[in-house]
Amino acid sequence: MTDATWLDATASADLVRRGEAGAAELVDAAIARIEAANPQLDAVLRDRFDAAREEAKSGLPDGPFRGVPLLLKDMGAHMAGEETAYGLAPLQEARIRWRRDSHLADAFRKAGFVVLGRTNVPELGTTVTTEPAANAPARNPWDRTRSTGGSSGGSAAAVAAGMVPVAHASDGGGSIRIPASECGLVGLKPTRARVSQGPDVGEGWAGAAIDGVVTRTVRDAAAVLDVIGRPMPGDPYAAPPLPRPLREEVGAPVGRLRVGLLGAPPDGRGLDDPECRAAVAAAGRLLEDLGCTVEEAAPAAFFDDTFQRDFNATIAADTARTLADFERVLGRDIADGELEPRNVHYRALGNRMTATEYLAARARLGSWSRRMAAFWTPADDGGEGFDLLVTPTVAAPPPELGWFTAAGPREEGRRIGSFIPWTAQFNVTGQPAVSLPLHTTGAGLPVGVQLAAATGREDLLVRVAAALEESAPWAGRRPGAHA
Repeated sequence: MTDATWLDATASADLVRRGEAGAAELVDAAIARIEAANPQLDAVLRDRFDAAREEAKSGLPDGPFRGVPLLLKDMGAHMAGEETAYGLAPLQEARIRWRRDSHLADAFRKAGFVVLGRTNVPELGTTVTTEPAANAPARNPWDRTRSTGGSSGGSAAAVAAGMVPVAHASDGGGSIRIPASECGLVGLKPTRARVSQGPDVGEGWAGAAIDGVVTRTVRDAAAVLDVIGRPMPGDPYAAPPLPRPLREEVGAPVGRLRVGLLGAPPDGRGLDDPECRAAVAAAGRLLEDLGCTVEEAAPAAFFDDTFQRDFNATIAADTARTLADFERVLGRDIADGELEPRNVHYRALGNRMTATEYLAARARLGSWSRRMAAFWTPADDGGEGFDLLVTPTVAAPPPELGWFTAAGPREEGRRIGSFIPWTAQFNVTGQPAVSLPLHTTGAGLPVGVQLAAATGREDLLVRVAAALEESAPWAGRRPGAHA
């Protein structure tokens, strides 16, 4: 069989389709890679190798990714009879098994993917590094002393290291894009409601949370979203329909787009690393070469003083509710001593908040989102007429493990905020955004560039991302720690 270590999911599926490899061969090879590389990286928490081998042998749905190995994040995408612990020690110790498949897990299976296990996450997904108290930290394949990002850090490390070609991820404030940036991958956050969280969840983090994947190629990001981006009856929102399958946007002409560049935050609003400025500037030059009109510009509301406060309020309320749900599942209270300090704070804040205060925060975020949207609104409709905004994905290259918590719980929140001044805005507005691995530091660390489009315009993002991938290819890069 062709060595599939660095093949993307599309190429791996083609091997099976052409009869050059069987699903069982792909699964066995991926298991061997995980067993070889995971001890260095702690990306995979729990495996289901025996079940995966049986599924590969017994017949799979004839979907577009039949036989392709996949890892699921240990958060969401529940599978009936199997564990998902959300990085939370009490759930992990109790070995809680979920009653039914999520709509997303069912979509992955119908596409033909074979699930090999669950990947490492921070506790409840409320931070931007994968260093949970309940488990060993996930380590970055490019430098094992550094963070993978979070909360989809285990998934990103596994894909970057060649264990699997694609892995499930989710994003409530940047958790697909941040680890994609830090691990040198493509991370596409879909439009709100493009991927259903049903049947057990209507919305997460006041509609900010969405599922997706991390991949090594743009075509995989597009093709996987084609198969998982399907609504479930009863979903509380509906994403605008796409004009055609996203995989057909790969290679399509970009056109003359108007692009705004935002390379650094205002003074004091976040870290301002020169590598991130350089990454955005280089992306701007590539876009000009593609025929785009590029200028320094950004929505006036992007760094509004009230945004972070109101977004934190929705996270706190959701954290308090989630922990109450888990307490019902466990049949007991979860003590503060069983939680990381960050989540103790969020739960306390959420429990103190009144319904009126929570709804007021959501109303302010709604008003703020409309001010943001003006940037992408055509000039004929009273907007600024931009097609894309380009920013750094995160404000610095991957930090050393322990950096976020080294100065204590109070400083942790400030450091998190300084590191991600660019991503959560698009969770709240519901717009699609993608991180692309367009830059590498002199020390060989990946730095991602984020592109954000108007609501429903994943087609435009895929078209531009594919053109950038062709102009500045990254497929040949390999991290130091890999399978």
